[in-house]
Amino acid sequence: MAKTVLIVDDDPTQRRLIQAVLEREGFGVALAEGGEAAIDRLDGGLRPDVMILDLMMPDIPGIEVLRIVRSRGLTLPVIVLTATGGVDTVVKAMQAGAQDFFIKPASPDRIIVGVRNALQMGQLVAEVDRLKKHTTGQTTFADLVGGSLPMRQVKALGERAAKTSIPVLILGESGVGKELIARAVHGGSERAGRPFVAVNCGALPENLVESILFGHEKGSFTGAHEKHLGKFQEASGGTLFLDEVGELPLDMQVKLLRALQEGEIDPVGSKRPVKVDVRIVSATNRDLANQVKDGRFREDLYYRLNVFPIEAPALRERREDIPALTEAFIRRFNVEEGKRVVAATPETLALLQAFDWPGNVRQLENAVYRAIVLADGPYLLPHDFPAISGVAAPLTSITDEPMQGMSQPAGHAALPMEPPTASPVRILDERGHLRTLEEIERDLIELAIDIYSGHMSEVARRLGIGRSTLYRKVREQGLEETIKEAV
Repeated sequence: MAKTVLIVDDDPTQRRLIQAVLEREGFGVALAEGGEAAIDRLDGGLRPDVMILDLMMPDIPGIEVLRIVRSRGLTLPVIVLTATGGVDTVVKAMQAGAQDFFIKPASPDRIIVGVRNALQMGQLVAEVDRLKKHTTGQTTFADLVGGSLPMRQVKALGERAAKTSIPVLILGESGVGKELIARAVHGGSERAGRPFVAVNCGALPENLVESILFGHEKGSFTGAHEKHLGKFQEASGGTLFLDEVGELPLDMQVKLLRALQEGEIDPVGSKRPVKVDVRIVSATNRDLANQVKDGRFREDLYYRLNVFPIEAPALRERREDIPALTEAFIRRFNVEEGKRVVAATPETLALLQAFDWPGNVRQLENAVYRAIVLADGPYLLPHDFPAISGVAAPLTSITDEPMQGMSQPAGHAALPMEPPTASPVRILDERGHLRTLEEIERDLIELAIDIYSGHMSEVARRLGIGRSTLYRKVREQGLEETIKEAV
């Protein structure tokens, strides 16, 4: 998903120059000829990833535009443009919330580096905010990634459940993000900010399940050298998330049922029960109804837990969320690994959306993580996902040694060893007349896509046009299938 940069400048020449630089690097560009136009575009729903803002404009000065943007709660990174590099001007812009500044005329390299730095800063701020919400138990359904119909249904149900104390059972395949939904139920409830304790019931040693859940007194059994509170008491006042609850042994199911019914637990070795105030959210990837029929899960506990079921959709059922999920993972792993990947290319996103993802969101997350670690260029390409695309990364990106007879930028597709000896693009038609420019252009683009194996960054570079221009021409010429066949 290409990042969008909003260029705000009353000078049309400056706008066009910066636009050309950014589009050549694959960024999407939005334009505003002044401060009022920029505010109108933002009020109209435009949400750019970065804003480049001229300080001196006749209608509304850039500083004032920046203050208006910040007053409305928009946190996008802003780079200011100034004709002079006065310290006072720069200081005022930074105090108003700018991340960087360019002195006109800025070089193309300076523009690209500045925009990428601003994107990285924006990613860092977003990741810090995510982690803060995660650790303080304040993640809400607004923080869940995805606007597909299945996810909208999950959010609508979850928000209703969060406002009550009703027991919630989250159903879904492994890796769909059941714990994230549970955290959102907690963060959207009156218990937000209090403890959220997650327990994977399938990973508990059978002989320690009771102690881990309900706690034990000192000396209650061999090895009990200290008193242990247990997960129920750790979560008191907050939410206890029982993941894979269907894995609990039958004898523990009885004690769990009592804890839910009576609001109290019996720690191992304790002489009296302990009152606990815990909201239970449980999850499973199994069919509990069938387990009840087979006698492997207590019917009374099943009905106690399955009061408000929420079905978490598999990733293949919400493919339209894959671009947004990929972007979120890129942002996170950029911060964690100190990388500067801008985005995944449109052909990469098409590849990811076509895959079935048996491991669901967790598998996508791991695939993006691997791609981020190995990526050499600013964009994730299909060959960065070899297990999905079936195309290995080019040798040059691993050895950093150019192949014989060619020069290749790191992170891009392997180029042909020898150029074609004769041009396959016909200039003349069957009657010897010149073909139209549109026909020649279509054949040339199709040839370039074939030669460079559908790697559009390299195609755009070799044709000397911006990536967004290339994709527009591909759509106009109906060459989308050519990309899929080349990859």
